[in-house]
Amino acid sequence: MVRVVSPFDAVTQAQLRRVRPRGCWRGQRKGWEFPLASMQALQSALGKRFHIRDDLKQWMAWSHQPLPPLPPHRELIAAADLEDPLQDGRQPLAHQRSGARWLLARRGAVLADEMGLGKTLTALLAARALARCASLRVLVVAPVGLHAHWQREADAVAQVVQLVSWARLPPELPEAGTVLLVDEAHFAQTLQARRTEALLRLARHPRLRAIWMLTGTPMKNGRPKQLFPLLAAIDHPISRDQQRFEEMYCQGHWRERPGRHRQWQADGASQLEELRQLTRPLILHRRKRQVIGLPPKQRRHIPIVLAQAESVGFDHRVGLVIEDYRYRVRKGEVRSDAESLAVLTSLRRISAEFKLPAVRALLDELRSRGEAVVLFSGFVDPLRLLHRQIGGELLTGRQRPAERQQAVDRFQSGASDLLLATYGTGGLGFTLHRARHVVLLERPWTPGDVDQAEDRCHRLGMTGDLICHWMQLGPADQLVDGLVASKAEQIEILLGPRRLAVARQPLASMVRSCLQAA
Repeated sequence: MVRVVSPFDAVTQAQLRRVRPRGCWRGQRKGWEFPLASMQALQSALGKRFHIRDDLKQWMAWSHQPLPPLPPHRELIAAADLEDPLQDGRQPLAHQRSGARWLLARRGAVLADEMGLGKTLTALLAARALARCASLRVLVVAPVGLHAHWQREADAVAQVVQLVSWARLPPELPEAGTVLLVDEAHFAQTLQARRTEALLRLARHPRLRAIWMLTGTPMKNGRPKQLFPLLAAIDHPISRDQQRFEEMYCQGHWRERPGRHRQWQADGASQLEELRQLTRPLILHRRKRQVIGLPPKQRRHIPIVLAQAESVGFDHRVGLVIEDYRYRVRKGEVRSDAESLAVLTSLRRISAEFKLPAVRALLDELRSRGEAVVLFSGFVDPLRLLHRQIGGELLTGRQRPAERQQAVDRFQSGASDLLLATYGTGGLGFTLHRARHVVLLERPWTPGDVDQAEDRCHRLGMTGDLICHWMQLGPADQLVDGLVASKAEQIEILLGPRRLAVARQPLASMVRSCLQAA
């Protein structure tokens, strides 16, 4: 965006309102924001009255001296050599070859194939074709823990890449040109985040040749608002007016707050069928069963019933949490209107601990049959306790990237038959297809995180069906599982049908039922 800041002047304000593409007034920042495409119109309207920053001057100069055009699509396809084997002897699969051809026809796109379909190789094959036809570099944005995987795949296609993390995005791109590959693109689903702002700056850079976003969960929480930054990064036409997008697809509206300024609300979802039709040309989403015929994934719900003594202990722990929260409210340390969420979070943490005896019994049974198992949880303490009691490999964010990869390698090589991982670390980019059983101690709040975890194992190279065991204890798990189903329903309207075995309920009634039962 181009920001125009000045003291209030009625004439200038009228001129700015007539600029097209139109801008938005940002009261908190005390200025107007316009898309970069408005720069010429702004110059014409404002002339020499405004000081232009040096970095914007550089962008304007680059815009007046565009890069040479790329060859036609057929020449890019020929340069891709999609039928040739890789350096390590692998042959690109049919869906990877078609995905590379699809990317080469677009300078901005979202590759949203399901986890495990080899999006990394698909994107690198397309990037290699561009690099063979023009002077440019390939820049990969990926979490640090996935850099080794990207380097291995880049070596397999004999393509030099530069790897950067989400935490250290460069402020500029080189003058020659860049192809930007963005892995785990759902990291940029919040516009206010600094990493999203830094990515969008690169996405608008005049020296960008192409930007391809890779994510298996483009709308993790079922809210179109999360999809908007991805569409903005690839410059989809419907992303050029944020307020209109949110009005159309996010139920955007101004909320009146007594005694305060109005607040913009855009957390809903509407007209998803229309959004699907508009975004389909630039979002490629394919399912495993459509392209490679992987063995099916089954979900089994395992209800846990506590003994009388355990129930008493559980209720006592929950009561202590409620009592402590209300004490902190009286002292003014926490908000008084957040008791339900605070109690629910504590309830989930306590439930995870009380599930451990049943989980140990399930793990002992599976391991006695020679099965490899991956267990996921959102809480580190239950995982560490299980690790001390029954062994296995531990995979959490408290480990260094090299230690995480070593744990995965030991599990994949057969040195260990159990991997205990957090959703935030183990559900991110690793290949764990040796396991045919996944145990979810509890579910995360979003269906995207559920799929990210399960599909670490449900991917190319697996043998046999994948069975996902959902451990359920009490109303807290029922509430979250209901939320997962509700959000997944909105995602499926946008990306395609999927069957779920959990019932959908309104959020308000689920919260009330959960707390009453607790």
